[in-house]
Amino acid sequence: MQDLLTQKDQVNEQLARYGVKFGIYKDGKFNERLFPFDPIPRQIEARDYEMLEKGLRQRVTALNLFLADIYGKKRILRDSIIPEEFVFCSPGYLAECEGIKPPKGIYSHISGIDLVLGKDGVWYVLEDNLRIPSGASYPLIARRLCRNCSPRTFRSNNIRDNRNYGALLKQVMDEVNTGGINVIFTPGRYNAAYFEHSYLAEQSGAVLAESADLFVDQGVLYYKASRDPVKVGSIYRRVSDEYLDPLCFEPSSLIGVPNLMDAYRAGNVAILNAPGNGVADDKGIYYFVPKMIAYYLEEEPILHNAPTFLPYFPEDMAYTMEHIHELVIKDVAEAGGYGVIFGENLSPAELEKLKEAVRQEPRRFIAQTVIDFQDLPVWEDGAQVMRKADLRAFVLTGENVRVWPSGLTRFSRNPDSFVVNSSQGGGFKDTWIMTSL
Repeated sequence: MQDLLTQKDQVNEQLARYGVKFGIYKDGKFNERLFPFDPIPRQIEARDYEMLEKGLRQRVTALNLFLADIYGKKRILRDSIIPEEFVFCSPGYLAECEGIKPPKGIYSHISGIDLVLGKDGVWYVLEDNLRIPSGASYPLIARRLCRNCSPRTFRSNNIRDNRNYGALLKQVMDEVNTGGINVIFTPGRYNAAYFEHSYLAEQSGAVLAESADLFVDQGVLYYKASRDPVKVGSIYRRVSDEYLDPLCFEPSSLIGVPNLMDAYRAGNVAILNAPGNGVADDKGIYYFVPKMIAYYLEEEPILHNAPTFLPYFPEDMAYTMEHIHELVIKDVAEAGGYGVIFGENLSPAELEKLKEAVRQEPRRFIAQTVIDFQDLPVWEDGAQVMRKADLRAFVLTGENVRVWPSGLTRFSRNPDSFVVNSSQGGGFKDTWIMTSL
């Protein structure tokens, strides 16, 4: 480990040379910066990882069943496990996806599940990201550069190899492919995660394409190759639902592909992840995931949710109003660490204003007990300091559900903050899954 630490400047120089950057839109301006990397890895012991792997596979399996049900028979609504109106008023629910059955019946092919390890030693799921979760490329390339700079570190520690992410992604794309090439569809150079799009295309052997490179003809999606157009069989889109197809969703979108949804609806192309997945990673729907696991799988949830209250329910509204000063309030429509408010940081007047907002729009908010999660060591100004850190685990679903033996560990660079998101200025570190040898 010490050898790796002495190489940290070299690793960061190489990350900069490779353009490992993260873009942030702030005040209407696009700012691109290097994604700060810390060389001290998070280590997860084999026994802990075995439990995490089982829990993640269980959770993602249930979420896929939920999506198939919501856009299909809606049994979970008829059986009153989840209130019907709670689902249909979700901003992530898309009526345009009703009745569409994606290839192999898979909706969430790449799931990013955010967890924290509480100081009580329990892993808690904070969020399910089933639309276009980003981040796998960062630990992937960081591991590669660390290995180059300090091969001795990786010879002397029993670490599971994480270099198979590109192969796993290709396998998933191949398994749902309807006939044709695999494409990674990017909004373009000025997207916050453009580095990741290009790197994953390289790693998976897929073609990196923008909207101008693609077109639909008679219900079939094509890529404009240098000679004749080539049929696309699976498209890993990194474009949000609302901009995916201007003839189906937002008409002003310039980054979508007209009639893409027609090709998808006809079963001529697989879209990864499926449009409409936002209904399952809605922060309000998160509350019901343990119930989904019990309903669809008849199993007890292996992973825990953070204790969550839905102001939508009168009893939870009463609790939220009484304890708002000690809860964290989240706006279900926000992401990337935005819309997260800690009651303890507010003045009495601000608390009253927040209460009124929750009373006015109870479906818009959830309230959670603040999880005091573990800090991890971070190298800063020549010394180790402790900072809050989470873990984004990646679960890939094709013919089987597979958990990538690695993950993106994000940490806060602010010693007083629980918010670790890269869009909020956080950094990242590698995640070592240790073998039992």
